[in-house]
Amino acid sequence: MAALSRRSRNRADIWPGFVDALASLLMVIIFLLLVFVLAQFFLGEALSGRDDALKRLDREVAELVDMLALERKANTDLRSDVARLSGELQASISESDRLKLEVEEGKAAIAKGKAEITRLAGDIVKLEALKQQLEKDIGKLASDLDEKSEALLTEQELSESARAEIALLNGQMSELRNQIAALNKALDAAEAKAEEQDAQIVSLGKRLNAALASKVMELTQYRSEFFGRLARILGAQEGIEIVGDRFVFQSEVLFASGSAEINIGAYEQLRGLAGTLIDLQDQIPSEIDWVLRVDGHTDRVPIRNLQFASNWELSSARAISVVKFLIEQGVPADRLVAAGFGEYQPLDSGTDTAALTRNRRIELKLTQR
Repeated sequence: MAALSRRSRNRADIWPGFVDALASLLMVIIFLLLVFVLAQFFLGEALSGRDDALKRLDREVAELVDMLALERKANTDLRSDVARLSGELQASISESDRLKLEVEEGKAAIAKGKAEITRLAGDIVKLEALKQQLEKDIGKLASDLDEKSEALLTEQELSESARAEIALLNGQMSELRNQIAALNKALDAAEAKAEEQDAQIVSLGKRLNAALASKVMELTQYRSEFFGRLARILGAQEGIEIVGDRFVFQSEVLFASGSAEINIGAYEQLRGLAGTLIDLQDQIPSEIDWVLRVDGHTDRVPIRNLQFASNWELSSARAISVVKFLIEQGVPADRLVAAGFGEYQPLDSGTDTAALTRNRRIELKLTQR
């Protein structure tokens, strides 16, 4: 009994400590749960803020992508405008050179007319000198006649010989007066002709300048329309570009290496070219003597095979092949010109592969005969 009583007392002493330990443990657990809940709350807030930031960044990135696309499109349009303007500028320069040549020819014609005027002026001076000489001769004859008349009157004897001499002198004076009248008439006609030629030269120069300006504007208009239609048909295809006033096909687009036979894959592009040319020729006035010049060019690497002995022959053969194909499509032969330039008109003076590729080409140019 004593042992049971002692054991019961020991248990009663342990229980409050055990309860305190459990209470402390429970408070710790509650504190930890509170910390965990707070941590979860703040973590959720941080994650929510990060999601909002990511969404905002996505919107900004999308806006930047749209702006970049617009800038690229604007850049592409700007390059197209620059290329077009460069082509028009080159065409204007070429036409300006041609006009300068024609103006020089017009100036030569004007100089020739001025030389004729100068010659007529010299003739007028000579006629005036002859007129003055004749007037002097008439004055001298009149003086002689007066002297002889006075002598005859003084003597009061008019012999037959004196009468005959007076009649002769009167006839000579009449003839001289007629000659002077004819010379005056010829002089007036020469002066009128000189003035008329001078006026004609001025009028011819004005009409020549106006006609040249009109032809240049007309040909420039149709050349721009021609290149515009080709650009729309062929699009931005690789190996095709506009250089100045010429449409350029890289040789690899039309021909195999070392060959002058047109690739089957290039037929569609050349048919589009022929169709554009056929449609346009009905719109160009008949007085504009235009042609489409097809120029063949090679790179600087020499060629020597059984078919072609030099780059001259290869470039000429390729240009002729294009001309024959266009004729087969209905383009009039009298509106086409084939020319071979070999390697002597390069676009790029470099020696690398890109430069050689760029120099191997077929050029098309709408120009006057």
